Amino acid sequence: MAKLLQARGYSVTIQKLDPYINVDPGTLNPYEHGECYVTEDGAETDLDLGHYERFLNIPTSQDNNVTTGLVYQSVINKERRGDYLGKTVQIIPHTKEKLSQCNNIIR
Repeated sequence: MAKLLQARGYSVTIQKLDPYINVDPGTLNPYEHGECYVTEDGAETDLDLGHYERFLNIPTSQDNNVTTGLVYQSVINKERRGDYLGKTVQIIPHTKEKLSQCNNIIR
């Protein structure tokens, strides 16, 4: 779909959303998950991102890859710093807020 849009003159980007709880695929068993792809800024991402990058000729970075584990880690780090001021941290609204921030990066 992105390649077709590019052919029509549209600007496209790549966003990989992985549902696994791991923060990144760097520690996943390559026999189970496959190789990981390292972006120009050193982020270890799913190999799919490398395929998309080459196919679309668009450079990728860690901003193009989000995992559930990365979102949870970010929310937990904020809780540990006291950013939520003692509130009960929940999936909604706190992880939703983090996902919205990720969405704003790609806009």
